[in-house]
Amino acid sequence: MRYTVALLAALTLTAAAPAVAKPAPATPQWTALSYTPAPADNPLKGFLPFAGSYDTFPHSMEWFYLPLRDVMTGPDQFRWTALERQLNTIAARGHQGVFRFYLDYPGKPSGIPQYLLDLGLTTHAYDDFGNNGVSVAPDYSDPRLVSALENFITAFGRRYDGDPRIGFVTLGLIGFWGEWHTWPYDGWTKPENWMPSTEIQTRILTAYDGAFDRTRLLARYPSPENKDLPIGYHDDSFAFETLPPTSWHFVQRLIDHGVTDKWRTEPVGGELRPEIQGCLFEQPVSCSQYEDFAASVDQTHASWLINHQAFAPGHTGDEYFRAVDAARSLGYELTVTEAAVGLQRVSVRIANRGTAPFYYPWQAELAAVDAEGRIAARWQTGWTVTGIQPGADPTELTASINTRGLRRGSYDIVLRVANPLPQGLPLRFANTSQDTHSGWLHLGTVTTR
Repeated sequence: MRYTVALLAALTLTAAAPAVAKPAPATPQWTALSYTPAPADNPLKGFLPFAGSYDTFPHSMEWFYLPLRDVMTGPDQFRWTALERQLNTIAARGHQGVFRFYLDYPGKPSGIPQYLLDLGLTTHAYDDFGNNGVSVAPDYSDPRLVSALENFITAFGRRYDGDPRIGFVTLGLIGFWGEWHTWPYDGWTKPENWMPSTEIQTRILTAYDGAFDRTRLLARYPSPENKDLPIGYHDDSFAFETLPPTSWHFVQRLIDHGVTDKWRTEPVGGELRPEIQGCLFEQPVSCSQYEDFAASVDQTHASWLINHQAFAPGHTGDEYFRAVDAARSLGYELTVTEAAVGLQRVSVRIANRGTAPFYYPWQAELAAVDAEGRIAARWQTGWTVTGIQPGADPTELTASINTRGLRRGSYDIVLRVANPLPQGLPLRFANTSQDTHSGWLHLGTVTTR
């Protein structure tokens, strides 16, 4: 009986004492972040020089060519030293490389692997493009060459797909400069047609598609054979033979093959036509032939362009700043329009004010920075900014964070999208609070108790 009385007393006492509820965490409030133009050397966009050390113009990538013979020594034998050397040198400057392999570069010694020449591969001599017989065009129909190219592409992708030192790869290999044309030896301008057949081109495209899943690829021209493949394009006569309606101009080819929206998922790059690199940003423009640069960007949605003259000899005065603005107009420009920062959750809304998306799934992370500027905690978000489209409504992303292990005090909550290349330039947002902490975007402040 006494146990029953005691139990009843305890239950009565418990029932009589009101429970003290823990306050629910406050819902983070949205706060607008201010916009300012992003830097012109944001990664994977802008103007590129030919590979070298330049501090004359902002950039994040460098361009180079390599002859196939430098890496391919037999049907299944490869020596990657030349490519490694070039990629490592560029990466040491904090940049990513963009490049192509070639067999035939007018004015340069042949890029055809020596073993194929020793086997008797047929070649064509020519004097066009100032070549004067220095390089030779291979017989692309030779099954030994086709097999060699397929073997190379497979080995190339197996070793380098997803390598953070690489920004983009243009397909190369076929045609003059690896640009997938043999004009004037096209069967129309001159009777001989030195291009490989559609069947062989399809085999090369299929090999590239099978070998690369992560590194982004670009072809010179849209075609029925590549229109449905996850391969972008490069316009190597940018702002010179870009705009419609001329049939061979780049945008007209995009229209004719129904790929004007392919830029939403696959990158567009190219080269500002060499003849206009030194005059296009003058005012008034002195080039004898050129197209409107802004219109060319708007219609192609290009992310990057080779423009070596911006680096050497370079631009001065207002011409320099116009060139910087032109470089900045290429590709993505991501800005956080609003952020909601709390002790347990962080949300952001990200808009793209550029002309193309960001194409790689780089990972975003959050951090807490203490009063001394030290990172006290980091949180992986699972966010990427891949595919956020220009002109679309902001993309909202939310992640949980755990601040309970932090000492009492105020902390800045910051965001970054890290470059997977060690010492590579981080992706920087178009916000005034970018780089409040080096490489990080300041989103807000929390106080722990």
